[in-house]
Amino acid sequence: MPRADVLIYTRTAGYRHDSIPAGAKALAELAGAAGHEAEVTEDPAAFTPERLGRCAAVVFLSTTGTVLGAPGRSAFESYVTRGGGFLAIHAAANAEPDWPFYGELLGTRFDGHPEIQPGVVCVDAPDHPATAALPDRWAWTDEWYNFTSNPRDEGVRVLARADESTYRGGTLGADHPLVWCREAGDGRVFFTALGHAAEAYEDQAFREHLAGALGWVSGGSAAT
Repeated sequence: MPRADVLIYTRTAGYRHDSIPAGAKALAELAGAAGHEAEVTEDPAAFTPERLGRCAAVVFLSTTGTVLGAPGRSAFESYVTRGGGFLAIHAAANAEPDWPFYGELLGTRFDGHPEIQPGVVCVDAPDHPATAALPDRWAWTDEWYNFTSNPRDEGVRVLARADESTYRGGTLGADHPLVWCREAGDGRVFFTALGHAAEAYEDQAFREHLAGALGWVSGGSAAT
């Protein structure tokens, strides 16, 4: 039986974003439009080999802190490396702080942010389905995440960067990745630092960004 489900995980053990309900609703709609059955859950017991085996993609939507137990971690690691799709959004960069595999999967860790403010996203990969609908320089308002290191150094493909000259508080300089993807074993991993505010999930360009990311991790596009 082909993988068909999208599991949208919203558990938090740290800061909880008010935008999670709006994000979960948007992602469920996007999954449905792509022909998937979507399930939104905060139950770590959903992370079993059997349940994940039915998933075309697993989404961590602004998850924070330790959100999986040992059995869930084992099932998730096996799922991704054996061909599953993983989409991590915004505060998911601050999840599972004491699990090395998760940090290696993303390629870096969250390291704070300045105040919410407008800035510019520079698209480096217009050929990728997650960024194809975006302008080369995309004016956007968000929490502009900083990271403990540049994930490019860990072999990810950076799709979009922050232009630190357009806002206050960036710490990575001229090369400040915001959106990237990679392969992990036989699986696909995608991270976007964007998506702090609830209204973002009603924005057409951002929804197209998420739809492209979801399609890519679930194997719906050959673009890499």
